[in-house]
Amino acid sequence: MSDVTETQLPGVGVRHDFTTSSGERLGMIVHRTGHRDLLIYDREDPDACSMVLRLGEDDARTLADVLGASHVTEEVARLQSIAGLTIDWIPVTAGSACSTASLRDLGAAAEPGATVVAVIRGEETIASPPPEFVLQAGDTAVAVGTPGGVKHLFELLQGGLDPLAGIV
Repeated sequence: MSDVTETQLPGVGVRHDFTTSSGERLGMIVHRTGHRDLLIYDREDPDACSMVLRLGEDDARTLADVLGASHVTEEVARLQSIAGLTIDWIPVTAGSACSTASLRDLGAAAEPGATVVAVIRGEETIASPPPEFVLQAGDTAVAVGTPGGVKHLFELLQGGLDPLAGIV
């Protein structure tokens, strides 16, 4: 059995890493919002991921069932999360209506409980972007808030909901 390294990611959750018997390095970030990121590390650069696959709660349960995991693992992950503040990195997809919305527009559509505190655009990090800042496909929004608020913001940025619908 491989050794699993556990790393606490403050405000995010817990990352678990291990190396397979064939030498592949895998990881899983268990976010405090309930979703998980499956990490497949690059063989050439052990600090870089060649693929990141975001799993919703149902996806993670299905994968765990297929792999034969027990419900004990899920309970341990639940106990490791801390109620209150959650931080998440949310990719802005090309298919999202939010990919051309300002943060002001997005805030009008979002329920209270989460805000975008930074945007990563290429190699640049825009800390504390102003309300008129316009998101673009390919951006990554850094969101902070309650687990429910961050989840709703994730749905806005990923789900293609139009933040301008109903705003006059």
